[in-house]
Amino acid sequence: MTDLILHELDEGLLTLRLNRPDKLNALTNAMYTRLAELFEAANDDPQVEVIVLTGSAECFTAGNDLPDFLDQPPTDLNSPVFRMMWAVLALDKPLIAAVAGPAIGIGTTLLLHCDQVLVTRDTKLRTPFVPLGVCPEFGASLLLPRLLGHARAAQVLLCSQLLSGEQAVQWGLATELLEDGAQCQAAAVKLARRLQRLPSDALRISKQLLKDAHRQELAATVEREGLAFIARLQTPEAKAALQAMVKG
Repeated sequence: MTDLILHELDEGLLTLRLNRPDKLNALTNAMYTRLAELFEAANDDPQVEVIVLTGSAECFTAGNDLPDFLDQPPTDLNSPVFRMMWAVLALDKPLIAAVAGPAIGIGTTLLLHCDQVLVTRDTKLRTPFVPLGVCPEFGASLLLPRLLGHARAAQVLLCSQLLSGEQAVQWGLATELLEDGAQCQAAAVKLARRLQRLPSDALRISKQLLKDAHRQELAATVEREGLAFIARLQTPEAKAALQAMVKG
């Protein structure tokens, strides 16, 4: 079986690459578990200095693999998707996302936890939670209003507005706009190397301080959203919407 999460450690730079191109890098429970394992190991490994998370040069991720998600839905806050979330929240090393093409659902909310987000002109961010009968996750209901203000956050979370890469930069969801996926990934590596040249302990402590101000509130929000999300999955409304999406 092909490794669905490729990982490479090169002189302190750990690159994690979503590798399911035939399914637009849609995330399965097994992929969430593997991502969690890799994030947890990276946080404890002194050889890892900076992490770059990316997909292909054409697609970051289409979000959850819906058939897998419906077959094995999360049932508690220790389910694979939540284990991955907790692992990201615990990271004290810089995390850079290189995003090309679609970044849907958790593919968007995950970016809110990255220290730098590089996107392309063909990037498409969207959080279709309400149309699928569910609700925001991964702290989005806390972080997006703070970042965008209530009205724009509502456009993203309630109206499922599609954002281009250019708009993501304008709104502060991303930090740099590149022409294409190859340039985006190269720029992410260049940025990671620049961070590696900085004093590593000072970098980690500074990231911790940036996160500490809202760490407890964010964890509580992720938990509250998660419980609501799990409950929503059991409703007729969500089941019908998700089944309709699977059937296309």
